[in-house]
Amino acid sequence: MTERPREDNTDDVGAANQRLWDAWSDGFQAMWNADTAEGELPPAPFPLPDASSSEWSTDERPELDGADFVELGCGGGQATVGAAREGVETAVGLDFSTAQLRHARSLRNLYGVDAEFVAGDVTDTPFADDAFDIAYSGWVYFMIEDIEAAFREARRVLRDGGLFVFDVPHPFYELFDPETNELERSYHAAGPRRNNIDHDLEEDMIVFDRTVGELHNALVETEFTVERVLEHPDMDDPDEYEDNPVDSFQPDLVSMVPRSLQFWARVT
Repeated sequence: MTERPREDNTDDVGAANQRLWDAWSDGFQAMWNADTAEGELPPAPFPLPDASSSEWSTDERPELDGADFVELGCGGGQATVGAAREGVETAVGLDFSTAQLRHARSLRNLYGVDAEFVAGDVTDTPFADDAFDIAYSGWVYFMIEDIEAAFREARRVLRDGGLFVFDVPHPFYELFDPETNELERSYHAAGPRRNNIDHDLEEDMIVFDRTVGELHNALVETEFTVERVLEHPDMDDPDEYEDNPVDSFQPDLVSMVPRSLQFWARVT
């Protein structure tokens, strides 16, 4: 991604990012599914550890049997379909992009699982209070201007004891130029800033670079109890990443700076 200078007349963030995802959806899903062999199903991984995850103790893994699961900002529905495959009671995905939701429903149908996909915004969802046991969101909240509103909404739809897990690009990684591995921006520069993710698109992605402390404190302010803060990946040998190609993935940089930041928080 290449950064464009901030514009003083930045468009409404939600509307701009929605337009981008509607326009980029086909291209993004094509990249996601690029390694799918003919006759195979596209990937739909469940993002949380399950019973086969030996590095997590039994009491750390979320209980999926009988759980109601929601993916907030589901995109192409991969995590929602993955949750349905893992045997949750209900699997629901929400996204503001109708183009992304078309891909999500297609993926659900390919796998033949029971999952529901609905249109909506993560800061104002159509769900009832206390509707879910687990809420997950992958690489969504860095595009949200009012992060506390989004966290309040996640808390509202979770039951007592409910688990909230979300990933964002690691704010420290985002400070470096991926071509030169040089620090190019202050850790304290919150944005918004525009990223040109595809030169064929008219829209830029508008993002906010919040520090780890700001994200943690926003969770606390919205009455979550933070249980875990995870930084991925965590291998310091660039050669270990050769078999794990990811778009914009820079082995030399990511071996020194984690690419992704994940929070686990609980309604208590």
